[in-house]
Amino acid sequence: MRGSPIHGIDHIGITVPDIEEATRFFQSAFDAELLYESKALSEEPEEGAETEQTLHLLPGTKIRAVRMMRLRYGPGVELFQMEAAEHGAPARPSDYGLQHFGIYVDDLEAAISQVEAAGGTMFTRPQALMFDPEAGPGNDFCYGKTPWGSVIELLTYPSPMPYEKNTPLRRWRP
Repeated sequence: MRGSPIHGIDHIGITVPDIEEATRFFQSAFDAELLYESKALSEEPEEGAETEQTLHLLPGTKIRAVRMMRLRYGPGVELFQMEAAEHGAPARPSDYGLQHFGIYVDDLEAAISQVEAAGGTMFTRPQALMFDPEAGPGNDFCYGKTPWGSVIELLTYPSPMPYEKNTPLRRWRP
C-alpha cells in the first residue's frame, strides 16, 4: 500500500478589505508575525486572464496585496486584498466556503488524482509558485475546488524559499 501524498493544511487564504488593518488585527489578536509580503500595495496589481484563470477570479479582479502571516503553531494565514467591481458579503459561520485553503503535498500529480477522484475539480495543472519570495526548483502549486465550491490550493516546496535568507522565521510545514 502506497503512502498518501497528503500532509495537512499549509495555510488558509482570506480576502480582506484593508490588508494593513487585517495585518494589525492578526498581529494583535493572535500574536501573528508577518513572514513575508508576496505582493506590496505599492506595486502594480496582478490582473488579467491568466491571474483570473489561475485563482478562479471574476473578470476584472485585481490582486492589490498579498501577505503571509505566521501563527505560533499550525498553518499560516495568507491575506489577500483584492479590487473587484463587486464583492460578496463576508461569510457567516453558517455559510459554506472560505477564500481558499492550502494543502502541502509531496507529489502534486498524485494529490491532483486523489482530489479529482474524490469529486474535486482543478482549475490548472501544476505551475511554479508565482511570487518571488516563494520561488525555487520544484516549488509548485495549482488551484481547484471542492465539490461544494470552496477553493483549494495544492502546493509543494521542496527547495528553500528566497524569503528564508532574510528572516529566521519559517512557514509552518506539515
